[in-house]
Amino acid sequence: MTSPPHAITRRVLGIASVVTAMFGREMQAQTMPSSSRPNGPTKNNVRLTVNGQAHDLALDPRTSLLDALRDHLGLAGTKKGCDHGQCGACTVLVNGVRLNACLSLAVAREGDSIVTIEGLATDGKLHPLQEAFVKHDGFQCGYCTPGQICSAVGMLDEIQRGVPSAVGDLAAAPQASGTEIRERMSGNICRCSAYPNIVAAIMETQQGRPG
Repeated sequence: MTSPPHAITRRVLGIASVVTAMFGREMQAQTMPSSSRPNGPTKNNVRLTVNGQAHDLALDPRTSLLDALRDHLGLAGTKKGCDHGQCGACTVLVNGVRLNACLSLAVAREGDSIVTIEGLATDGKLHPLQEAFVKHDGFQCGYCTPGQICSAVGMLDEIQRGVPSAVGDLAAAPQASGTEIRERMSGNICRCSAYPNIVAAIMETQQGRPG
């Protein structure tokens, strides 16, 4: 049984259109100048000074500081938690000020001094806050601990510089109360709920600092 003429025509036209499209794309790809072919995103050269050492990197301009530290410099102490600036696990110090590394582009940090948890120890000796966290058992799983410690370092410097608290009735003072410490550290989440030990470690450290 033969197919009606109009059915054959539709089948032939369908096959012909597919073949034409395939060969058309192939011909276009072969004739496209190499300079106009997509080669991925353009990379920017950026120099990051991390823990006192300069690093020259070629980065996608969309790379966050967090990803640059972890994936390009191998500094895995800075943790990726929420990646939305809500948990504080990625806190580092930039020019002495605490910063969520997931919310900053790496290219924007050129010329800045960045300190991660790996850079707090000096000559093999732990930072006083690191020692206090160990002494007071200020961690359980430890995932948030690097961000907690870096944030606490920046917070204690804020207090000494007289930076006021975000809450009006908690005025900056050389020695912050437990309530003020909790408020100032509220951006750093500990899902193991080691908060009492964290506050105790911070309070001991600030008491040992010169006024």
